[in-house]
Amino acid sequence: MDPIIEKQLAERLIQRDPGAFREFVEAYKNRVYGLAYELTRNHADAEDVSQSVFIKVFRSIGTFQRDARLNSWLYRITVNAALDHLRKRSFFPEEKARVLPDRLADESVPRSTAPPADPGREAEAALMRRKIDEALDRVSEREKTVFLLRHYHDLSLKEIAEALGLTIGSVKSYLFRSIKKLQKELAIEAAPIEPGG
Repeated sequence: MDPIIEKQLAERLIQRDPGAFREFVEAYKNRVYGLAYELTRNHADAEDVSQSVFIKVFRSIGTFQRDARLNSWLYRITVNAALDHLRKRSFFPEEKARVLPDRLADESVPRSTAPPADPGREAEAALMRRKIDEALDRVSEREKTVFLLRHYHDLSLKEIAEALGLTIGSVKSYLFRSIKKLQKELAIEAAPIEPGG
């Protein structure tokens, strides 16, 4: 969203303009759900997190600092809500995580509207994305979050720092470590198995 329009929307939210919250949800619901799904890897959890994020925004918009970016503030709330949800889930595990089938997950999470590419390349890209997602489960929460915000949500280092309450140096460090760990994980997975070993 254009920063000027975003600032105007934030002001309308603070003033409790009745139509502003609907516009806000419409503008950001896919991004919030997408990030929540990437962090939880579970459709039902992502929906729960999304709902709690918008409730939190509605209740706490009065605390929003006018000189901050609405986008960064929303990402911070989403990350915190998703991580809190995961922690609670680990304390109170359900019978089985209700993971959305890949076919449905692909329809729910916003994707590029570019014309369809070669089916072989698409399948290859989907397989690589799945491998990266699995490898991301083996890095720290902070490293995973920074990687997702940078590479899946195209946030700048400054925006990530604002969203997570970190310095730009820390963001660079987490990003570097996540990439090194992913390279290592993906290299191990791709390494050929030695005969008889």
